[in-house]
Amino acid sequence: MSDLAAFQKLLDYEFGHLALLELALTHPSLVREETAQTPPPPQHNQRLEYLGDAVIQLVLSRELYEKFPSAPEGLLTQARAEMVNRRTLAERGRGLGLGHYLRLSRGEETSGGRQRASTLADTFEAVMGALFLDGGYEPAKVCILRLFREAFGELLAIPNLDNPKGELQELLQAQSPEPPKYSLVAATGPDHDRVFECIVHHASVELGRGSGKSKKAAESQAAQDALNRLRPAQNS
Repeated sequence: MSDLAAFQKLLDYEFGHLALLELALTHPSLVREETAQTPPPPQHNQRLEYLGDAVIQLVLSRELYEKFPSAPEGLLTQARAEMVNRRTLAERGRGLGLGHYLRLSRGEETSGGRQRASTLADTFEAVMGALFLDGGYEPAKVCILRLFREAFGELLAIPNLDNPKGELQELLQAQSPEPPKYSLVAATGPDHDRVFECIVHHASVELGRGSGKSKKAAESQAAQDALNRLRPAQNS
């Protein structure tokens, strides 16, 4: 396994029980491969994934509850769903370089498992579950909010429930299985008032640009820009 010290620096958290982190990074495929002839199988990260999902939901639910005291239950639920969907979790895992540290079977690795969105999302949840067990709620909360801040900023406004990124992906999938890719091209302003600029491209062609107070907002604007350009072309 790769050096976990570097990964803990990315988390900004040092595990007291490193075995928990190792377990969080153990994909079920490795267990199936290693124990094909020797039952019972050792543990893998699915139980920690279950726990981490609950911890992330709790942290973000409380943050939304406290930041938006006048928002009704339905709006808070929708906002949380926007923050904790599989795509967003996979992005958080990709930002941590989780694929590099995963323990996978050879078959899973050769089939692209290290960069598979579902695997990254599941492993991100497992790592948050392991952090919660190791350090408790407060360290888990600090880590989760820090990692989600890049996507959603300081939550000064309820997260945008429109989904131009999802719409763009569906539109492009009709032409190609390759997903659109987003790149951060600029981040300006002081730390408390950053403005991010992103571009979205597909098959090496730039489709749109956008800016916003968070990386996610900039990506959404870029996706909307791309939709505005593509839809007239489709309808003409």
